[in-house]
Amino acid sequence: MSVFTARRWRLLGALMAAVLASFALAACGGNSGLSGSGNEDVTTAKCGDASGSLKISNWPLYIDPKTIKEFQSETGIKTTYTEEVNDNNQFFGKVQGQFSQGNSGGRDLIIVTDWMAEKMWNLGYIQKLDHSCLETVFKNMVPSLKSPAFDPDREYTVPWQSGMTGLMVREDLAPEVKSINDLFDPKYKGKVTMLEEMRDTVPLVMAADGVDPTTATTEDWMNAINKIGDAVKSGQIRRFTGNDFVQDMIKGDVVAAIGWSGDGVQVEADNPNIKYVPPAEGCSLWSDNMLIPVGAPNSPAAYEFMNYVYEPKNQAQITKYVNYVSPVKGVKEVLVKQDPDIANNKLIFPPDSVTEKCFSQVSPPGDEEQQKEVEQAFQNVLTG
Repeated sequence: MSVFTARRWRLLGALMAAVLASFALAACGGNSGLSGSGNEDVTTAKCGDASGSLKISNWPLYIDPKTIKEFQSETGIKTTYTEEVNDNNQFFGKVQGQFSQGNSGGRDLIIVTDWMAEKMWNLGYIQKLDHSCLETVFKNMVPSLKSPAFDPDREYTVPWQSGMTGLMVREDLAPEVKSINDLFDPKYKGKVTMLEEMRDTVPLVMAADGVDPTTATTEDWMNAINKIGDAVKSGQIRRFTGNDFVQDMIKGDVVAAIGWSGDGVQVEADNPNIKYVPPAEGCSLWSDNMLIPVGAPNSPAAYEFMNYVYEPKNQAQITKYVNYVSPVKGVKEVLVKQDPDIANNKLIFPPDSVTEKCFSQVSPPGDEEQQKEVEQAFQNVLTG
C-alpha cells in the first residue's frame, strides 16, 4: 500500500479547512457561531432488524477494498461508503448546518477524531448508543479503549482505528534525535517539520518542556505555540505538513519530524532508514470513532456495521490495509496466521513499553471561545 494513508488527507488543505470552518461559523451568527441544543435530551439510537440501506462517511483510504462488499453480501444491506472526511474541522463546517437542525444529511454513521466527537456530542449532534445493541463491539473492544476521558462510558463513540503521534526520524542522518526538544536543535535548522494538526503538535512540545498536556493551562498552550512560532521565524522548522513530510525525508531534505505511527509502519517498509521513534517524554494517543448522528435514517444498520467490523476476522482485513492500531481483541491472533510481519509489528500492536509514557490526545482547556483563541494563535503560526 502507498505511504499515503487516510491521515495524510487530514492535513492537505488544512488552511482551506480553517477558512471553510470560519465561513460556517460566521454563517451561523452568535458569539461562538456554534448552534446546537446541547446533549441533555439527545435520543438513543435504536437497533432491531437491520436491513435497507446504510450510508457511512469516513476518511479516504481508511478501509480495505473488500470489507464493504463482503458486509453487503453477508447482510443484504446496501452500503454507500463516502470518503468525505478529509479534515475534522472541514467536515464539521460541511455538516454543521444540517446537524444543528437534527438532519444527518442521510448519514447513518460518521467517523471523526476524539476531540471532534466530543465537540459534536456537546452540541447535541450525536445520538447515545444502546450498548445492548453492540454485544460484539463491547465483547471484543480492547480494554485500554473502553474508558477514554472524553467518553468514559463509551456513551456515544466506538473506536474505528487508533494511533500514536511521535517522532519520525531519518536514523542514518540524525540518529541522536530521541526527544521532541531535539527538533529545536540548531544543527537541524531547516530540516525539521511538524504536523499542521494543532492537537498533534502542541501537546508534544508541551510534554517535552515538562508540562503535562492533560492538565495544561491556556498559558501553557500559548507558551508552546510561541516556542513553535519562534522556531518558524528562525528557519528551524522547514514547514508544517500532513504525512507528505515523507517525501522530504526520503530525499534527505528533512531528517526529523512529528508524524503518525501508521506512516512509520509503511515508510519503514519502503526505506529502513526512516523510523517512527516514541519521544522520550511520551507520545500522543488518539482514536477515530464511529458515531450515529441525530436524524440518522437507519441506526439498526449502523449498529450492524459496527458489530461486523468488531469481528476479529473482519477487523484483521482492515488492519492489514490501514496499518494503524486495531481497537479489536483477537486481531493479532488472526494475523499471526495470515501475516506474521503485521502481527509482530510493535506500532500496530504496541506493547506497554511503547505506550507507557503516552497520553491521550487533548484539546485546549476552556469553552469554545477560549479554545478558538488558542486555535487562532496556532493558525497564525501556520500562516506566518
